[in-house]
Amino acid sequence: MNADEGEPGTCKDREILRGDPHKLVEGCLVAGRAMNANAAYIYIRGEFIQEATHLEQAIDEAYKSGLVGKNACGSGYDFDVYIHRGAGAYICGEETALIESLEGKQGKPRLKPPFPADVGLFGCPTTVANVETVAVAPTICRRGSSWFAGFGRERNQGTKLYCISGHVNNPCVVEEEMSIPLKDLIEKHCGGVRGGWDNLLGIIPGGSSVPVIPKDVCAEVLCVVPPSGLLVSNTSHLSRSGWITIPSRTLRPVWELVPLLSWTNRLTL
Repeated sequence: MNADEGEPGTCKDREILRGDPHKLVEGCLVAGRAMNANAAYIYIRGEFIQEATHLEQAIDEAYKSGLVGKNACGSGYDFDVYIHRGAGAYICGEETALIESLEGKQGKPRLKPPFPADVGLFGCPTTVANVETVAVAPTICRRGSSWFAGFGRERNQGTKLYCISGHVNNPCVVEEEMSIPLKDLIEKHCGGVRGGWDNLLGIIPGGSSVPVIPKDVCAEVLCVVPPSGLLVSNTSHLSRSGWITIPSRTLRPVWELVPLLSWTNRLTL
């Protein structure tokens, strides 16, 4: 389980770990049983002290209640959940580097093939999933796939967590349906851009690894999911749902990029 959330502007998994860790534990059990797996390893970012504490407490409660562990839920199925704290390496967000770190090695990506589905953690078939993806599984099982598919548009159904920061009136993490217009998302949940929409220069839609969307595109673009991944325009991708708004007044756009450049510089040391 990839809980090594290190992309600037992204904090959706952190909210799940801190506010509702039981949902993730239940999701691990559902996903594990579906794949007939016997263990889940949650690789959590080392800086997430409070989140790791909450998650450990949720796992302990699940063990005491007989929901995980030997004979999980009285089903005759054994399933264990482990926590592994990372050391802050951004590259460990890549699935094979994450597996290497779990095995006690230096977190570096493996050559493929073989892929983790064939030879993964400790040489066993492994699936690396995202916290948000797994945490929503129990809700979908309870309410049904048709309920979840009722959000969004054709071929872009469901909901997603959006992390919106920067120069908005109310920075927040919000769950909204896919295909929502970007401008509506900001106006509805963030109270708009500081100084009005005309003060917007652009938006970074997925962390520092994606191009900036200019204001004229932001007014029309939708949050949709083509086969290649999350896309918000023809030039930029919503890779991690972290939105950073950039204002247009004076030299503020330059200063907005300073933290991102500093973060990138640390990665290259």
